[in-house]
Amino acid sequence: MTAKPGAIRSCPEITRGGSTSLAESSALQRLNFGYEDAERDIAGGLLRESFIRTVAYEATVSGRKMLIIGRKGSGKSAICMQIAARGTRGTQPRGTQPEGPEGTILITPDDAVGNELRRFELQGLTGDTARSLVWRYICAVHAARHLVTHATRAPGRLRNHRTIRVLRRFLKANGELSNQDLGGRLAGMVRGLQTTSLSLEAFGIRTGVEMSLAPSEGAQAIRQLEVVEQGVADAFAELDWADRQQPLLLLVDQLEQVWSAEPDAHSMIIGLLLAAKHITARYRGAMHCLVFLRSDIYDSLSFPDGDKFRGDELRLGWSDDSLMELALTRARASVGTSLTSDQLWTELFPALIAGEPTTEFLLRRVLPRPRDVIQYLNLSRDTAVQNGHDRIREADVVAAARQFSEWKLRDLSQEYLVAYPYLERLFPLFQNTGYIVMRNVLASRLEQTATTLHNQFPAYAHSITLPGVVDTLYSVGFIGVRRGNDVVYAGGPDLAVQPYESEFHVHPCFREALGATSAVDIHAYTPLVLGAIEARVAGGYVLNSTFRSPGAGREHRLLQDLSRSCRTILDRIGRAVDIPGQTRQEITTQVSRIVRDARKASDALDEGREINVGDHVIAAATYLGALAAQIRASGLHGMAGADSVSAGIADEARRLTAAAGGSSGGSGASS
Repeated sequence: MTAKPGAIRSCPEITRGGSTSLAESSALQRLNFGYEDAERDIAGGLLRESFIRTVAYEATVSGRKMLIIGRKGSGKSAICMQIAARGTRGTQPRGTQPEGPEGTILITPDDAVGNELRRFELQGLTGDTARSLVWRYICAVHAARHLVTHATRAPGRLRNHRTIRVLRRFLKANGELSNQDLGGRLAGMVRGLQTTSLSLEAFGIRTGVEMSLAPSEGAQAIRQLEVVEQGVADAFAELDWADRQQPLLLLVDQLEQVWSAEPDAHSMIIGLLLAAKHITARYRGAMHCLVFLRSDIYDSLSFPDGDKFRGDELRLGWSDDSLMELALTRARASVGTSLTSDQLWTELFPALIAGEPTTEFLLRRVLPRPRDVIQYLNLSRDTAVQNGHDRIREADVVAAARQFSEWKLRDLSQEYLVAYPYLERLFPLFQNTGYIVMRNVLASRLEQTATTLHNQFPAYAHSITLPGVVDTLYSVGFIGVRRGNDVVYAGGPDLAVQPYESEFHVHPCFREALGATSAVDIHAYTPLVLGAIEARVAGGYVLNSTFRSPGAGREHRLLQDLSRSCRTILDRIGRAVDIPGQTRQEITTQVSRIVRDARKASDALDEGREINVGDHVIAAATYLGALAAQIRASGLHGMAGADSVSAGIADEARRLTAAAGGSSGGSGASS
């Protein structure tokens, strides 16, 4: 993503060769991309100044969507905190005579709330329905408190409105006007719904007499709740709230703090979703309940009404352009509003890293979510400052990549600790090997450790199978799958991994931490013989350039044979279209090194240097034999092109060994 170049008026500038640019040392000290968590970022970070009003944000505050779903760090809480801090659609309510500020109520359950909700039961109702009643009551009480507080700050006629007086008496009778937190009040709410102890006299209902006629505990709770909800709905209606005010928004966030893999925790979340949908209809647009939920939690839920929420879902996703816009916006908030994209990515950051544009290098190494981008950019900046640099250099970004990768690998296991407690134990299957892993190789590795994993996690034995492990690793973003010319990672509309798909790639975000930085587990070619010669040359020992070894003709032919064999191998590799492209490139790189070293060895002979060409060729042939074995072991065995390449490399290795007089037979070519 680029922008038109321009001077940064609010930043110190220096002139270089007649052009204006950043004074890097000053700008670098101020450069900051904010906190990773929205709670701190809204309080003392950059969220207020750099928040981007995305389509997701607008859909949320407008009431078109009530269920905001996303991975950890994808920006759910940022939207929630922004709404809570600024209200909806600006700061003024609708209507020509506004009676008060727009309302947002933030609910973040803690352990006390979670324990009460998980334990709540009512005879005659399912767990999901029973817990939805508690959530509905919580929301009704919050709405009543808000209306009473709102009226207290309003003119006298509203303060003394009949419906407000009714709500105030109800709240006071049930201890809901206290400043005690939700967890402390929830026990009383639960007891009131489970018994007839909830005081409804403010609404003209004698609870003990009239509610005792209900046929069951569940029916009794429903009748009590309907009375309360009707009282709140009457207040909204008589105050013309829907016409005079923006909808009251109840924001429920951080549910992962009280969630577990147990059925009662699932029922608690399902109950909230049922309640949220009920609230929008019950209060006729005067109040909405917005639920911010992690995608792994939502996707684990299973309930009959799940299909009714499709239209309410909003799944957060970030494109490369939107992530770079976020980075630039945050950089401007810290450095200066005139900062351009070109200045950020060419002056504060290097233009290129490892030969590719910096933005592309960064984006390939993060999961597509704001938290990762913020962390990596801040880490690169901190590394540059620690190294005493006046700007972020290529080495700073590369050094940060290793630490960032280690962070993300640990974070991934923690993010999915509840859903997949065995996830961390799968990472060694990909350690110190190539980042391309074929299905059959993964099956072989898993087979060696499956028994241990089953013993450690018996409740998840059904998931610790090859299909289960592949689905898990793909769903959390650890691996991608080759489809055509692309590698697809989870997070978009793509299908899950299909049984016939066999080529998996570890995400670049995790490769550094795993030591899986090359496409396939192939050892680099090292010319030991020629390396020793160059060491002697560096030490000052050079033969007389007029000296010619009697076997020089044969030695040249051996080197020519070596080069010819390598070219034959390279030709086979080029025709092996079923080998993954990055694997072909890796093999080609190593074989090409052998060709270059053979040329150097031939030049050394021409210069009269002492060299044992036979040993050199045998060393190269030995490497080729090992290369053939590594290709077979990499999981490419069974592919026509891969089998042809590995067999061809093995044949050339045997032929070269024989020609050089090695152990495979033959006395070598005659001079």
